[in-house]
Amino acid sequence: MPRGWRANRVDVTSADFKADPFPVLARLRDAGPVARVGIGGRRTAVTVTRFDECQHLLLDERLVKDRSQIMGKRRDAGPWVPKPLRPLTRNMLDLDGPDHRRLRGLVQRAFTPNRIRELEPAIETLAEELLQRAIPHGGGPGTMDLIEDYAAPIPSTIIAGLLGVPSGDWPRFRNWSDRIVAADGSPSSMLRALPSGLAFLRYIRRLVATRRAAPREDLVSALMSAESDGDRLDEDELVAMIFLLLVAGHETTIHLIGNGMIALLENPEQLRRLRAEPDLMESAVEELLRYAGPLLFATERYASRAMAIAGVAIERGELVLIALASANRDEAQFPHADELILDRDPNRHLAFGHGVHFCLGAALARLEARFAFSALLARVGDVALSVHPRSLRWRPGLFIRGTRELPLRFSRVD
Repeated sequence: MPRGWRANRVDVTSADFKADPFPVLARLRDAGPVARVGIGGRRTAVTVTRFDECQHLLLDERLVKDRSQIMGKRRDAGPWVPKPLRPLTRNMLDLDGPDHRRLRGLVQRAFTPNRIRELEPAIETLAEELLQRAIPHGGGPGTMDLIEDYAAPIPSTIIAGLLGVPSGDWPRFRNWSDRIVAADGSPSSMLRALPSGLAFLRYIRRLVATRRAAPREDLVSALMSAESDGDRLDEDELVAMIFLLLVAGHETTIHLIGNGMIALLENPEQLRRLRAEPDLMESAVEELLRYAGPLLFATERYASRAMAIAGVAIERGELVLIALASANRDEAQFPHADELILDRDPNRHLAFGHGVHFCLGAALARLEARFAFSALLARVGDVALSVHPRSLRWRPGLFIRGTRELPLRFSRVD
């Protein structure tokens, strides 16, 4: 029995599970649409594994994001958050109903299709500049860390530019973000993340103070003045919104690019096809999202009342994890679900969620990934991992699946 399983229960934060979750998720899915799993060896949750149930529950208002609204001030009201970091929890990802709609309405105008299209030249130029720095001159062989040299700087630089964060600061906020995202909600993991959270919070508050004194043409300044029906963000909401945009604005795209590259290397015939047919890139990104997306689970949801999911009783306040990675490999929805098929159609995956909490930055992530893969495959040939796949280090944490680094070697450069 593989490590991570205990009494037929998988620990979904274990290193073994992160390295290859799909056989375990298939086993759970085959057994039924609902299973109980462990989180870090101490906590448990209900996870939903089949596509139909996952899609339905992403719309089910009986599941809420803010557990404190149903559990009050009880000690088990939700993942423990140190008091200094609680302002960061007032972000739209962790709120429900009118609170969520209000915050989303104040920020979504920055992510309209027209605004995203305006970023195309900047993303294309950035990808080319990063490749020029990462690969050797003269077309000879070389190596690169795809994460550090390429996948991370693209979304980090773009979201920092949108918000008006100095480009030289993005390594700092990415480092803080890494440590915060690694927390699985346990007190020990939250304490480990506390120094990074405090540093991040201080940075954002200084940024806000600077923009109040001298507004600019950036998203932080726009959020300060954003108004809907006479309503504006208060100070904590503004800080939490900037925090969310900085973290969510780069974390998932990094690992979409990294996981996607691993998937292509594991399926060389599909990699060759994508090189030969670059017009496939749009559908290829959708398939990489489905097949190896960066999110294992949708973010926390809690049962607001006693309820049943597929006949399984769920207690009020219980944590429910909607397994996006499992839903996206469900044979009932996706024929040959464990195969990478770059022109798969239809491909109505759940990689960005579904319903009112559908990822606000989905269009931007798709655009960044398309340009990242297009530029890389056009310049670098004969690419391979420079380490054994089993030696890849997968990041800790509950929701995001991605590697800490992705060392590649290539034998020619065009």
